Amino acid sequence: MNDSSTHSRTPDSTVGPRTAEPRTAGRRTVLRALALAGVLAGTTFSALPPVAAAASGAPETHTLTIRHLDRAGHATGGYSTHVTGISGPGAQEEATPYDESGTVTLRLPEGRYLLDSTLYGTDPATGTDWVVQPRLDLNGDTTVTVDARTTAPVDVRPPEPGARRLNGIGFVEVTHEGTTRSANILTAREGLRVAHLGPASEPGSVKEWFDTYWSGTRSDYALGYTFTSDRALTGLVRHPAADRLATLKIRGAAPGGAGGTGFVSVQPSAGPTVGLAQPLQLPGTATVLVTPERGLWDVALTGPAAPETPPNRYEENGIAVHAGATTTHTFDNAVFGPALDTRPGARPAGVRDGDRIALDLPLLADGDGHAPSAPRFRTATTTLHRDGALIGTRRGEPGRAEFTTTPGAASYRLTASATRGDGSPSSERVTASWTFASATTTRPAALPLSTVRFAPDLALDGTAPAGTALRVPVTVQGTAAEAGVRSLTVSVSTDNGTTWTRVPVLDGRAEFRTPGPGRSVSLRAELTDARGNTLTQTQRNAFRTR
Repeated sequence: MNDSSTHSRTPDSTVGPRTAEPRTAGRRTVLRALALAGVLAGTTFSALPPVAAAASGAPETHTLTIRHLDRAGHATGGYSTHVTGISGPGAQEEATPYDESGTVTLRLPEGRYLLDSTLYGTDPATGTDWVVQPRLDLNGDTTVTVDARTTAPVDVRPPEPGARRLNGIGFVEVTHEGTTRSANILTAREGLRVAHLGPASEPGSVKEWFDTYWSGTRSDYALGYTFTSDRALTGLVRHPAADRLATLKIRGAAPGGAGGTGFVSVQPSAGPTVGLAQPLQLPGTATVLVTPERGLWDVALTGPAAPETPPNRYEENGIAVHAGATTTHTFDNAVFGPALDTRPGARPAGVRDGDRIALDLPLLADGDGHAPSAPRFRTATTTLHRDGALIGTRRGEPGRAEFTTTPGAASYRLTASATRGDGSPSSERVTASWTFASATTTRPAALPLSTVRFAPDLALDGTAPAGTALRVPVTVQGTAAEAGVRSLTVSVSTDNGTTWTRVPVLDGRAEFRTPGPGRSVSLRAELTDARGNTLTQTQRNAFRTR
């Protein structure tokens, strides 16, 4: 990957990589995909022609001359410069001027501009210079000199000697009069040098961050630092000790023994970035050390692609980290079952709008409650009954269906089921059946749905030791968690759901002994909330013993 820079015109505009010639557009997810794909593509973005003399009533224009000097102080044609309007009559202007002599002239309307320039040496091994002028006030003919001799190194590296640098990104945002413009540079090599150019901007108006990603023998590293100031950075040195970093352990499971190669990705939650993307042999654990200074972090696991189906992706976003602490996140392991999004402001899983009833609930979320992007299932069915009469049956994606019912108040039973595996008696089958009262609404209203989550401590093949006493955490989500639980019972089956035994639930844990090796354990929860709404949830062959 060649060193390149990218720019965005507004805070929510598209962002794309730009090399000395090509330029393309894409959002934050595109930048992340670059790390996974290792491809940097683009289309030509040509310079704007000089603006003609201002006509009557048009904004006054001025000449902007930009000179480019290399590290020896000589004029150079090895550069890529971008000028973006921030405020004033030129707020919507954007230009990428170029002349091989190293000096380029253009005319632009008056206003505040952001200028950044990437200078490339003749030898890529010598590195790249990135010069940023966050405040270019064009109120008369102006000459700017971009001089590589003013730059200082970006020297950020992990505490593991010999760790291999994968990629990095520098990003700057400048805000003036309520408008934000940005520029960035993608770097695949070490040797980047940076400098501020021009006068200081207003206090706190310049936000900048640098993220670098590394692969080591003991772990991988995602090192990110943010700065808020009135200037762009001139150089950056960070050599964090291991105890100043936080550890993320990402465990990828292979329940049922189905392995393969997946990909782990880690990136800061805030701002555009490239991210770390590394292969992981499943089942397995990836260890990534990250900088707490960068804020919250996102992690994801993308599973192996199956024939004629997209790869399955799980993610967990907004993870708080602390220096010296370890957090562990497990993906794609049993027990698979329904899960509700319990974050504040989350969209309800079931909604009635007028006489339309819709369900959108991850029925096959993994053992930690992560919803899969492409759930693996053989069959999926959802039915709705009104006062005992069938309204309809829907087949398709697990936990997703929509019905139109009869106006007025009535009692409803909504049942969703899905089967994982090959459909044999040993396949995992999840069923959730809710009863509730509902009437026609004048606006969308959440249905009073609850779920029960079981979280046994399982190996990454989805198994528990045979013949041992388990204390399985049981968590109630949804309406019952908010309004209160009137009753909750848990039952266990070791014969594929033919017979069931009620087990005690003490201090939020179901207690029972696992059967002999190679057997399956099925789980059932029967719940009534404080308002009389009920749930019967069955997870047949939820996990196996070893």
